Amino acid sequence: MHSSNLLIEEPIRMISILEPAKSSFFPAMTRIVGTLGPKSRSVDVISSCLKAGMSVARFDFSWGDAEYHQETLENLKTAIKTTKKLCAVMLDTVGAEMQVVNKNETSISLQADSQVILTPDQGQEASSEILPINFDGLAKSVKTGDTIFVGQYLFTGSETTSVWLEVAEVTGQDVVCTVKNSATLAGALFTLHGSQIHIDLPTLTEKDKEVISTWGVKNKIDFLSLSYTRHAEDVRQAREFLSTLGDLSQTQIFAKIENVEGLTHFDEILQEADGIILSRGNLGIDLPPEKVFYFQKSALYKCNMAGKPAVLTRVVDSMTDNLRPTRAEATDVANAVLDGSDAILLGAETLRGLYPVETISTVGRICSEAEKVFNQELFFKRTVKYVGEPMTHLESIASSAVRAAIKVKASVIICFTSSGRAARLIAKYRPTMPVLSVVIPRLKTNQLKWSFSGAFEDQLPTHLWESLFTSNARQSLIVRGLFPMLADPRHPAESTSASNESILKVALDHGKMAGVIKPHDRVVICQKVGDASVVKIIELED
Repeated sequence: MHSSNLLIEEPIRMISILEPAKSSFFPAMTRIVGTLGPKSRSVDVISSCLKAGMSVARFDFSWGDAEYHQETLENLKTAIKTTKKLCAVMLDTVGAEMQVVNKNETSISLQADSQVILTPDQGQEASSEILPINFDGLAKSVKTGDTIFVGQYLFTGSETTSVWLEVAEVTGQDVVCTVKNSATLAGALFTLHGSQIHIDLPTLTEKDKEVISTWGVKNKIDFLSLSYTRHAEDVRQAREFLSTLGDLSQTQIFAKIENVEGLTHFDEILQEADGIILSRGNLGIDLPPEKVFYFQKSALYKCNMAGKPAVLTRVVDSMTDNLRPTRAEATDVANAVLDGSDAILLGAETLRGLYPVETISTVGRICSEAEKVFNQELFFKRTVKYVGEPMTHLESIASSAVRAAIKVKASVIICFTSSGRAARLIAKYRPTMPVLSVVIPRLKTNQLKWSFSGAFEDQLPTHLWESLFTSNARQSLIVRGLFPMLADPRHPAESTSASNESILKVALDHGKMAGVIKPHDRVVICQKVGDASVVKIIELED
């Protein structure tokens, strides 16, 4: 079932564009991160989200308490058990986020050209004249003429629920601002973002540390989304903190780039982080509009060449309230895929949006169509050139496996791995076919070290090997084109070739059942035999 990529430059019959896409076991190679919240926390809705293509569930701790999020996670566990669709867990920190506190949750109407005061005095009631904030250093950070944005989901240029403020003067700890657009703020908390303003708040706050060391440890989170990452040292400090928590020492850190400060130190941050989230909501405020696309393409290219997952946010904002995306949004999703994104992160669209399942399904379909015209040949050549020579042993094996799969028109690449690194390297070269990553457990001190590490250890029936995912396997659920499965624990990495053949048979059967492998298809296998890494091609019989 090799799907040959159609390049846009090639001549095509325009009517062929309207041909319906063939159904597939894998909705798209590009992954979808869904934020779970009020509109997407029931078992039924989460189950539908999983079936629609969500592979990572994001828990945003900038709102809601640990008990609320735990209830949602328990529902996620039930949905996973019911649907047999695995899903990784991402904890999103609050970080250096300034917030306006509206204790009474009354709507606040602000009129253009009026003035409003931002004050650190949280004893004040929020109104159209005064907005209390959670940061007492704003007055020291801003100057006359600076731009500040306030809103529940930040300014997009067309919303009437976010407001654009300009600093008029600073009086003591208060900041007097002129309102630049009329808007109505509703809810308990609004994010406050200063455009290109350094805010003296820690990236990992004490509240974040408390949540991670309690909720995060309890649920053995797979990913930590480090909000407002501004320096490589932020990632190093977060990793050092996780290393003290035992079970979270293997949790991957995704640096969330949200402002010019993070952009300036991007290369150093990329080197330290396990992956990158391009938070375009805040970045779109910090950057001039004409520079946003440039940063996106450059950042995704750097992530691709480094072989680290890149996640893009804020693509279908309008689907928070509408069943269909705008034309610009649909094109934006496709361009994200063509630019090299590993995953699309949905925030308010699934958190409080009216159509969480439809949004995931729609984004998945757009991604799938864009993948058909992704220029893999050009990408492969560019990546090989970037890596240079001599390649590392693993890099050489990974690129050879992809080259072989393309040449023989293989329907799938099967990679045996214990750490997941080899499979991720194969995915780095963006093969046009799925990569089945067969995660094999290791023997340690003559005992089989086997635990269902992660949020689902109590939920998975031991007789269903397909449902048993180690942390390494789940962490590949955010990598484009990588589809993990776990080998039978009775066949560890140090097993004989006979055991590996039995695992391969199970993997092939899984591929056949999923519909990605058919009789007479060719399959590329990447595995270790003794001390040697081997790439082989097999052709299936009837």
